[in-house]
Amino acid sequence: MVRAMPESSDVGPRLRLSLSVVMRNSNQVHHEVAGSAPFQLAARVGLVAYGVVHLLVAWVCVQVALGDLDGDGVGKADKTGALQNLAENAGGKFVLWLIAVGLGFAVLWQLVETFAGARRSRKEKLLRVMNFGEAVLFGYLAYSAAKLAKGAPASSTDQAQLGLIGGLLGKEWGKPVVIVIGFAIVIAGLFLAHHGWARRFREEQDFRSVSRSTERAVIRLGQIGYATLGCVYAGAGVLVMVAAVQSQPHKATGLDVALRTLATQPYGTVLLLAVAVGLAAFAVFAFLDARFRKVH
Repeated sequence: MVRAMPESSDVGPRLRLSLSVVMRNSNQVHHEVAGSAPFQLAARVGLVAYGVVHLLVAWVCVQVALGDLDGDGVGKADKTGALQNLAENAGGKFVLWLIAVGLGFAVLWQLVETFAGARRSRKEKLLRVMNFGEAVLFGYLAYSAAKLAKGAPASSTDQAQLGLIGGLLGKEWGKPVVIVIGFAIVIAGLFLAHHGWARRFREEQDFRSVSRSTERAVIRLGQIGYATLGCVYAGAGVLVMVAAVQSQPHKATGLDVALRTLATQPYGTVLLLAVAVGLAAFAVFAFLDARFRKVH
């Protein structure tokens, strides 16, 4: 007997029903995982570790401003350079292992936020992109911290960028590509600064159990920290575009050169110390964010 094929008019509703069931199951699993005590703890430990990294970078900024960092080579004043400085101190490798584990937890958290749950609006899709970007950043920093903790040298983010930009500028079509990359970094930096100054991060936090003054303090730290971080990265993006226009890839080495370039400007020491204060504010904000963030 030949089985009759379902009419085409029935396929669409059945497919939509199946997708709806899958989405509901996915959302349920997401809420169960994100609501579990181990996951909540892991996410908050990751935020603390991220704050420690920025506190180390702030200290490196102070050293650059006061001329205490010799700057031999590239990358001393980027995030990996800050971790390298920590590795050279007593007990530093133990702290690096803690940072690596904490950031590893943060990677898992951001990946769950990226791929689980239903986000249909444009804003929610943008949040997915931000979550994935943070997962990549946390993963690289965790990898670098683990390598340094084991006694192996970790590649600086600035060195990696130098190799990429140098390789692109060696191509006939490379200059416009590098300019676009630099422009994208500038836009990302400005977006980060606006994200902070407009207090958009406030939507991710829960202040119901604390006083209004505590809430205002956390928000102010977030505004200052995000604005500082965004401006620093925007400055690094400008250097990438300058490197492309002048065909000098050594000028496109990211955070390290951006900070050192700032130090050579009029009132550079004061400006760099201000950046250090802003990054320290972001670090403290990250510590407090670990307490108030809605992990869902």
